[in-house]
Amino acid sequence: MERIAVFPGSFDPFTTGHESIVKRFLPLFDKIIIAIGVNSHKNSFFPLEKRKEWIRSAFQNYPHIIVDDFTGLTIDYCHKVGAKYILRGLRTTTDLEFEKAIAQMNKSMADDIETLFILPTPELSAINSTIIRDIVRNGGDASRFVPEGTDLKL
Repeated sequence: MERIAVFPGSFDPFTTGHESIVKRFLPLFDKIIIAIGVNSHKNSFFPLEKRKEWIRSAFQNYPHIIVDDFTGLTIDYCHKVGAKYILRGLRTTTDLEFEKAIAQMNKSMADDIETLFILPTPELSAINSTIIRDIVRNGGDASRFVPEGTDLKL
């Protein structure tokens, strides 16, 4: 049986922290799907196609990493693609409480899917998409916080 995991998020933008999480989980799975959740009620800063392009570029040498997008519940998407695992990173205690609640709700709705958590490496723990968007919005250079080849110019 193929071990498939989904790493869901808005990835607006995808950061070096996200990249590190995927690479650290990689030895555990046959396939990881980086799944960009699309919420029609939320305006993204960067276009969906641009985010997909950046992630594909970051993992161009990793054929067992797939980039996709989805709407609706993550557990429904997992069932659709045959994934039994959801991958999440935890930077802060606030992340832990929020992610724990989501994982427990997912487990109560889909007992066949497990959520796995990993801590970021210390040097990447402060990086988050919100801060990167603020840097870009204010004309700063956020290039060292995103994978090589990510052009954050609007």
